[in-house]
Amino acid sequence: MIFLYLLLNTKNKTWRCVFIVMKIGIISDSHDDIINVKHAIRIFNEYEVNYVIHAGDYIYPGIVLEFKNLKKNIKFVGVLGNNDGEKIGLVKSFTTIAGELKGDFGELKLDDELFGIYHGTNDEIKKSLILANYYDIFICGHTHKKDNNKINRTQILNPGSAHRNLQNDDVNKIASVIIYYTGVQKYEFIELDKSG
Repeated sequence: MIFLYLLLNTKNKTWRCVFIVMKIGIISDSHDDIINVKHAIRIFNEYEVNYVIHAGDYIYPGIVLEFKNLKKNIKFVGVLGNNDGEKIGLVKSFTTIAGELKGDFGELKLDDELFGIYHGTNDEIKKSLILANYYDIFICGHTHKKDNNKINRTQILNPGSAHRNLQNDDVNKIASVIIYYTGVQKYEFIELDKSG
């Protein structure tokens, strides 16, 4: 949520506006890389994000349990990826940590910004969702390639793969996550270097 506080200084009758924005951590394609998942969680905690959104491909349900190490006030939301075959185990893991697994596709409204979340398995579905011009932010994964294109009103955010060994070109050679700032609609890619 964006909070706008108007503060009145009673001595000199001046007003001051204070904006508070949410910070959203975005991760995808962790593919059982527990080292980089732990590193990403440390980053999300350091940035004091309000939400962490995972765009799928956890693989092993136990990797989801690592997100219990997020600070208590951080909400964890995710969707399924094409490699997430243990769906019952993933649902149980999300339930155990009080996270929210939305299925193959999810929506969130945060600070009057509508987020669409889809792993990106089917390119036609992904393209249709983006070109519908319905979402402010469209979070995806699957390609293991960073993406921050904007099409019409929709800002596409793909953090690339969070796994250390799944990068597939020079631009995407280091695993990464994204920190997104609502209200100001800014974002930054944070690399998960090999030192973890």
